[in-house]
Amino acid sequence: MLVPPAVVLVTGVSRWLGSALAAELAADPAVDRVIGVDTVPPAAEVLGSLGRTEFVRADIRSPLIGKVIESASVDTVVHMNISATPAAAGGRTSMKELNVIGTMQLLAACQRSSAVRRLVLKSTSAVYGASPRDPAVFTEAMQARRVPRGGFAQDSLDIERYVRSFARRRPDVGVAVLRFTNLIGPRIDSVLSGFLRTPVVPTALGYDPRVQLLHEDDAVAVVHRASTGDFAGTVNVGAAGTVLLSQAIRRLGRVALPVPEPAMGSVGRLTRRAGLAGRSVDWSSEQMRSLNLGRVLDTRVLREEFGYTPRYSTTEALADYARTLEPVVRPEFVDGAVATARSVLHRVAGGVAAVRGAVGDGPRPAPLVPGLRAVRDA
Repeated sequence: MLVPPAVVLVTGVSRWLGSALAAELAADPAVDRVIGVDTVPPAAEVLGSLGRTEFVRADIRSPLIGKVIESASVDTVVHMNISATPAAAGGRTSMKELNVIGTMQLLAACQRSSAVRRLVLKSTSAVYGASPRDPAVFTEAMQARRVPRGGFAQDSLDIERYVRSFARRRPDVGVAVLRFTNLIGPRIDSVLSGFLRTPVVPTALGYDPRVQLLHEDDAVAVVHRASTGDFAGTVNVGAAGTVLLSQAIRRLGRVALPVPEPAMGSVGRLTRRAGLAGRSVDWSSEQMRSLNLGRVLDTRVLREEFGYTPRYSTTEALADYARTLEPVVRPEFVDGAVATARSVLHRVAGGVAAVRGAVGDGPRPAPLVPGLRAVRDA
């Protein structure tokens, strides 16, 4: 018989996803107590939505987090305080400390507590890396063809390794690792949504990757189910279907700016200085490689074993996000221009074919040169 959690601790509660989860748990009558932890208090409008959630201002890098878990008899820990961009964390050094050292301190506190019986980690599909040799879809059993060498992806790999080590030391604790694909929606500020929010979107010349999305509401539902359910293991979390990056840019009414791949980072930093890109956008080499090559997840485990089917497809999630943006160029105008260009190309191609038919399609004989004679190939 499934016993609902009594006391749930949620890290990263000042961010949108953490606060949305805490609000869902606080509204669940089966949950006795919800404790939200972060280094900074939530904004006033967020704080009002948390219901009966108790906010504790604490740094998970500090041993204080162990006292919070022990004194409150926390039985379920949901770790969501993992930063994806250096700018949002105050630099790469602070980002790594928060992500890796903070996770180590949190796991050490869970290790010492006899009350903890469930741990949920919000991870990322970035652990699969990005390589031209990647498979069409990644299953949970697959590993990166090219191991990430820095940034958020490397932090996430380290964090998952520590969590697996914790699971071996505490087999009595149910551990769920959720590998999310790109999150998007009207309220969440993710790396991809910030990237697509810029009026002119830099793209790598010669690349048009597939993009798989997950709506913010589905993300909250998945973490809530993992926190209150009994699933143990690793699961890919993504919506059905994909779109090409060029399609996503066009549907959002943005303008694509193809630039040579080595210049992507420089162009991106210029857009940030100009105030066109938010702090959530990461222009690191690993993130640029992911945007150039794309990554698609197999979600069979999510649907059949975890027991959740996302309500929004990738196309529907993108459309819901599009409602929040004022288009720079109307998508119907772009579609019309593309259709016109295709029509012109077809007419030109038809004219070339007609001319070739009039003069004959066969190869023209080489002109005769005095003193030379034809030699048959052996």
